Amino acid sequence: MNRGDISNEQWEKLKPLLPPQKPITGKPNNDHRTVVNGILWILRTGAPWRDLPERYGKWESAATRFYRWQKPEFGTKS
Repeated sequence: MNRGDISNEQWEKLKPLLPPQKPITGKPNNDHRTVVNGILWILRTGAPWRDLPERYGKWESAATRFYRWQKPEFGTKS
């Protein structure tokens, strides 16, 4: 765990609020915790998405997830 990454205690509180790791259709998502830590790194540093360190996965994946999760319908059940 890197400085600034979420702790195990924080992760256990956040984990149930996220969508399933493997969606019904399509390929499985990258590890949610890694992506969340990457998003937090971007928010903390103010760096552009392309500068996301490799340890957080592909910057495109983190950016896509960030923009998808901020949509109002993310929290609704269909």
